[in-house]
Amino acid sequence: MARPRVRLVVTADDFGYCPRRDEGIVEAFLAGAVTSVSLLVNGATAESAAELARRHQIPTGLHANLSEGRPVGPACHGVSSLLSPEGFFLGKMGFREAVAAEDVSFSQVREELEAQLSRFQELLGRNPTHVDGHQHVHVIPGWWSQAGVGVPRWSGRCSRWGDLLLPDCVPPAGVCQVFAEALQAHGVHFTRLPLERGLGDCTWLEAPARAFACSVERDARAAVGPFSRSGLRWTDAFVGLSTCGRHMSAQRVSGALARALEGTPTGHSLTVELMAHPGYPSVPPAGGCGEGPDAFSCSWERLHELRVLTEPTLQAQLAQDGVQLCALHDLDSKRPGEVVPGEATLETLESSQP
Repeated sequence: MARPRVRLVVTADDFGYCPRRDEGIVEAFLAGAVTSVSLLVNGATAESAAELARRHQIPTGLHANLSEGRPVGPACHGVSSLLSPEGFFLGKMGFREAVAAEDVSFSQVREELEAQLSRFQELLGRNPTHVDGHQHVHVIPGWWSQAGVGVPRWSGRCSRWGDLLLPDCVPPAGVCQVFAEALQAHGVHFTRLPLERGLGDCTWLEAPARAFACSVERDARAAVGPFSRSGLRWTDAFVGLSTCGRHMSAQRVSGALARALEGTPTGHSLTVELMAHPGYPSVPPAGGCGEGPDAFSCSWERLHELRVLTEPTLQAQLAQDGVQLCALHDLDSKRPGEVVPGEATLETLESSQP
């Protein structure tokens, strides 16, 4: 039998957010539509979600959270650069703005990550299969105000990483560096690199969503160095920024996978992660990470993803495209020194520098 052209990990994020989210995620896993989950240990139902993961033997990683709800570490007992005066994380954009303004203590970031890793071990009795970041906080780089807000300081030189040339940056402290060091210390080897090909051509994305997705990609490029130096691994390609919520369809998932395959020699297989957020809509006040469920969680979009993932249309399309679903531990995942498909060229990296 011919080797499948794509081996696909389908990861359901936000496990432990609320009972209805967890119900939908488990339903998708049992249907064979989801192969991995990422657990929010500060989620309202983290304990019951961990029990579900054990009962159904669901491959489970940590969805590291620095942007929504309340912390689980020392920050919850006092004033912290990670928190608002009310004791909540600063939000998806608020956290990024605080990092860019150099208002975030990276020692406090490390403390919170350590606390969440420890909490995961308490809940599951083992290390996570992988660690990624809620709202992609794990790829946020360091920033240098003297070079301009939001611009990594570049040395003017480039180094080769596999077949890819990347700029040598003076390595400022950044969330991605702290994240990589914490995972290395805990013996966790797998993470997510949210680089998706062709986002600029995804005209169905509203301007704010496209801008955020592109900013995540820029951050992910900056995270390659720290991740590689710490020995972290990830799949060859990633999809999910263009297929989130209402934008998910069998056709768009298939199209995203096709873009990821561009340039792959005939007969070669590719490992890919599809990020997904399936579940039944939250019903307030149940759910959330300490503040109650957000609007997206209460909307129909989570249910839409669940339906797309579990309906025969997508499964038939994946089979036709030569895609085999599998868990992360089934993959020969990315190792330092290998090329990242769809990564920036030297020219695009140089053109982004001041």
